Amino acid sequence: MPYTPGAVLDGLGASLGALRLGAVDDTGVAWIFQTLDGWDSPDIRSEFSEREGDHGAWASPVYLGARPLTLAGTIVAPSRDLLDQAMERLQAAAGLGDTVLTVWESRPKQAVVRRSGKLLIQYVTDTTATYSVMVTAADPRRYSTTLQTGSTLLPSTSGGLAPPLTPPLTSTAETVQGQITAFNEGTFETKPVLIVDGPVVAPQILVQMPDASVVFLNYSETLGEGEQLVIDTDAHSVILNGNASRRRFLTLPTGWPTIPAGAVVTFQFRSSSMNSTAQLTIRWRSAWL
Repeated sequence: MPYTPGAVLDGLGASLGALRLGAVDDTGVAWIFQTLDGWDSPDIRSEFSEREGDHGAWASPVYLGARPLTLAGTIVAPSRDLLDQAMERLQAAAGLGDTVLTVWESRPKQAVVRRSGKLLIQYVTDTTATYSVMVTAADPRRYSTTLQTGSTLLPSTSGGLAPPLTPPLTSTAETVQGQITAFNEGTFETKPVLIVDGPVVAPQILVQMPDASVVFLNYSETLGEGEQLVIDTDAHSVILNGNASRRRFLTLPTGWPTIPAGAVVTFQFRSSSMNSTAQLTIRWRSAWL
């Protein structure tokens, strides 16, 4: 039967890059999406060593592995020519580079994936074919499709005492804190990206964790006008102006910060020298297992 271009089909829905699965495209090709294996849980990396002379075993730390995924379904096209074109679009969507896979759940989530197996496409009739795509997300988290951001300048002080001074003296100075509050509404920790725009002298970022502990990030160099420092807490990288590694100038005496599941974290921006245009930006996505 003919399908209506733009219609959303019943059942699963996802997008592999720009290719929408579980819908009818503008040429009338129906992309029926029937299988999504691996979206429920990633692999686990753990080891158990048997206890000698005792019951049980010693357990190692448990980490999530990569998330292998299989996407499978059926393509139904109005003609053989449109079916062949659809197959080529699927080949292009399942390329060898990083691609964003979005799964259209009640709360849409995404992962960055890369093709990790043979792409299987088989003709069933002249206008119908089945497909199976194997991809792997190196980062096993399922992220919100909404990128959240927050920015702040360095803290400033307004008001206070000004001459001429006549006793008794009363100070009404108010400090405007340079801070950003970040909330992770997901079920697993997420790792933010921190962006510092100069000019700023030896910027410091203090991260107030939910348990009241503080994570310190101290950068020992000065950023000039127009310079930008990007700190990726997942990749553990520190990049100046998009191309120069400055990891050796960043000290983290308490480790890399994360935003725990269902928690609020506060980022504070500091410097020994005030500059009204220096800015800190935080970018993050809520994350789920």
